Parts: sequence; C-alpha cells; structure tokens
Amino acid sequence: MSIKHQIDANVQQLCAWYGDGQDGSAPSADQWRHILERPANESITLINFFKYRPIAAYPPDSPQRRERIAGRDAFQLYASVSIPTMERVGGKFLLVGPFEGMFLGEAEDWDLIAIGTYPNLESFMGLYTDPDYRAASQHRTAACERQKVIVCSG
Repeated sequence: MSIKHQIDANVQQLCAWYGDGQDGSAPSADQWRHILERPANESITLINFFKYRPIAAYPPDSPQRRERIAGRDAFQLYASVSIPTMERVGGKFLLVGPFEGMFLGEAEDWDLIAIGTYPNLESFMGLYTDPDYRAASQHRTAACERQKVIVCSG
C-alpha cells in the first residue's frame, strides 16, 4: 500500500473514531492529514485551549447525562485517562494550568491551557489509537463548550 493510501486509510479510521470535526470537538480529515503527512521523526507540540460547559453535554442515552455533571468534572474524567496514556506512549505535558487572561492580542476567554509534546509521530498516534483514550474522549467532547488546538514543531 502506498504512503498516500495508508494516510487516507488512517484519516478515515480516525474520523470514524472521533467524528468528522464539523462540530469542533475533533480534528477534521484535513487536519488529521496535516498531522499524518509530517515527517515521522519530527517532534509535535500541541497548545490546547479549553472552555468548559456549565453542564457536560453527553448524548441522551449516556448515564452521565442523567447525572448532570459539570463540564469541569467531565473533563477530569477525560484527564484521568488521557494524562497517564499520553505519558505511557512517550508524550509529556510542558504546562497544564488555568487560563488567567491575555497579555497581548485580542481578548479571549478560556478555562484551561495544556501544552503537550510528543517526540515523534508514532508517539502522538499511540495516544489517539489507544482504546482507553478513545473511550475517554467522550468526556472531553461532553465537557468542552469549545476548544482550540495549535500544532507546533518542536
């Protein structure tokens, strides 16, 4: 299978697992492709911005929907799996902390900033292909009113 076909197959699988990105809760196919086309041995750093919902928005058939948990609490359910999984696959957090405001630029309103780095594409993909991480991602989706993730080299 050619590299292009392998990338296309991986993008299709990732979109099947996480969604097509149309609602802003997951990367779009083009965004996945951008990551997968990077040099495999280049490090990847992601700067994550999260804004929590007052009440997590779980699907109607979810047990958590009936519990009406706060977005912040739903995000903690996600973090309890994502942080150790990220570390297990070789990634690490450079910073996780509350958003305190803007120093320069247009005003924005976020709750949490997380900067994570991965040594290479294999480590990065190890997180997103992990079954426990995939299962926990529902909590991130339910927790976040909006999110923004910036990709950087290094």
